[in-house]
Amino acid sequence: MTRLSTPPLAVRVKPRRLPLSVFPHNSNPSIPFLPFSKKSHFQASAAKMASSSTKIIDSHLHVWASPEEAAGKYPYFPGQEPTLPGHLQFLLQSMEEANVDGALIVQPINHKFDHSLVTSVLKKHPSKFVGCCLANPEEDGSGLKQLEHLVLKDGYCAVRFNPYLWPSGQQMTNEIGKAMFSKAGELGVPVGFMCMKGLNLHISEIEELCTKFPSTVVLLDHLGFCKPPTNDEENQAFSNLLKLSRFPQVYVKFSALFRVSRMPSPYQDLAPLLSQLVSSYGANRLMWGSDFPYVVPESGYKGGKESVSVIAGEIPLSSPEMEWIMGRTALELFKGQWLP
Repeated sequence: MTRLSTPPLAVRVKPRRLPLSVFPHNSNPSIPFLPFSKKSHFQASAAKMASSSTKIIDSHLHVWASPEEAAGKYPYFPGQEPTLPGHLQFLLQSMEEANVDGALIVQPINHKFDHSLVTSVLKKHPSKFVGCCLANPEEDGSGLKQLEHLVLKDGYCAVRFNPYLWPSGQQMTNEIGKAMFSKAGELGVPVGFMCMKGLNLHISEIEELCTKFPSTVVLLDHLGFCKPPTNDEENQAFSNLLKLSRFPQVYVKFSALFRVSRMPSPYQDLAPLLSQLVSSYGANRLMWGSDFPYVVPESGYKGGKESVSVIAGEIPLSSPEMEWIMGRTALELFKGQWLP
């Protein structure tokens, strides 16, 4: 089991405070829209990525059984049957077409706590995929033993906390949550938070866990589900996201861009957010993720990846910053993974 290394010093950049008020359907005509395309910036960013020797790593995607596999060895969890394809061969084809070298597979809700399908994929492709298991917060404590087994026996390198799986009325800071969060730190695996209903709803829990257990690394999925702010509540959420950078163990996934943007691909209204995230966290605490297969009907897998170059070109980001976001951060965080 590869232990997480100490986070490197942040890659700091000169402040690039693009206005957060840039979003579609702007009610303030005095605030200009971000132009739809800056071809030269996109080409330059794409060229930087193509010429880089750093591997391209997708920090967030899913894979699940095909209907045929689900009918046999890898059944879906009842009521969680997928509505779009996400089987292994489709994923491998998509990654090859987009020139993505490796990925962190996050256990999908379609199989809930049955990790057998993802485990089989990890064993088939040990140099291409790293696994992130799903925390089971059942009050009987069985999830703690399952976490240890998945990490120590099956080689998972991260664990996801989905707060909506906690028992009704319970928070991630309950006894079971703290035990699993602490255990993740002991095992050297980061905890990913999925704040689908909004970061503001869970910020106090995350802050408490980070404060009490500073050795546990944290990954915030999908920018903490922060959209370009249009009101005070959304401004507060993004402010909370930036303030979490004071915890050196916190990383942010610049992932599932279609979920947080108010614009179609290439999601250029996210440029102000990315600019401020780089300024607050440093590029080496940010990592791109696609959220495959959900990204496919939105922009295509390759299109989702290329959107990052367009967004970065609006700021613009340097070549080293792009290398961190597109793969180097993940490679440093999960040292010893994605080896040839």
